[in-house]
Amino acid sequence: MTIRLGFGLPQTGSYDLRTDVTTAARAAEEAGYDSVWVLERIMRPEQPVDDMYLIPGKPWADYFRSVADPLVTLSLAAAVTERVRLGSSVLVGPLHQPFLLARALGSLDAASGGRVVAGLGSGWSRDEYAAAGADHAARGAALDELLDVCEAVWGADPVSYEGTRTRFSPSAVGPKPAGRIPVLLAAGNDRSMRRLVRRADGWMPSGLSNEQVAAGRRRLTELATEAGRDPSGLSVTLRAFLDVRDRPVDGERGPFQGSVEQVAEDVAGAARAGVDEIILDQQLAHTDVQDLIARGKELRTAVRATGA
Repeated sequence: MTIRLGFGLPQTGSYDLRTDVTTAARAAEEAGYDSVWVLERIMRPEQPVDDMYLIPGKPWADYFRSVADPLVTLSLAAAVTERVRLGSSVLVGPLHQPFLLARALGSLDAASGGRVVAGLGSGWSRDEYAAAGADHAARGAALDELLDVCEAVWGADPVSYEGTRTRFSPSAVGPKPAGRIPVLLAAGNDRSMRRLVRRADGWMPSGLSNEQVAAGRRRLTELATEAGRDPSGLSVTLRAFLDVRDRPVDGERGPFQGSVEQVAEDVAGAARAGVDEIILDQQLAHTDVQDLIARGKELRTAVRATGA
């Protein structure tokens, strides 16, 4: 199967959000991308409780100072496109009130004709949890509740729910999604992988090498088989942070780092590792949307030339 290609939309303060999101979304669709994607980061604390991604000594990236709201960004993209799917990689689910997020995603899916892909995760930053008034220690349970509420709100009326953060009596809640919204989950250990097998349509790793993805896919297959689920029904969507250079990188290089041709070969390797869709995220490498678009077109052409 040909690997599907996603395009990371420009969300950071380097871009003009009044025009660049819509310009990039239109261009991605016209270039033949299968999907457009957003991330979620709500702040950059000056004295963070946690190091970035919980990696000791790793400072928070400067672009965290300004990242546009993911659902606002997807709504802008939805309004100017007709075909590309609209994905989140990922929404930090527990930062949101479950009922309101489920309803917002359902509305976006209805408005876009059934194009939403809900990528969800539990996050890692205690600073963000504090700012959102959410309990970091209970993030796993909060994600489970969000999944419950989405299932209820997106289902047939009347719907009701009784949980820790969400309670509502039998009610009509609309608009309903235009179709079934796929749910993808970020997962980095067996506990979260088991949740994925029970409750989701696929795995959404981020920033991993092809070797790490292949190992994760093997473990996902093992856990799905143990649970009595067909592993072939679980997709893998990888968010790849690209570092594209004007010249090839000689010797050892990082994942998705190097010339356009080297990065394209890495994408082909991702397909062989079991990735169904890859998000080519290069917004941090550019400050001009036309440069972002031009490199995106070049990358897509190079990837398809590999046969991936």
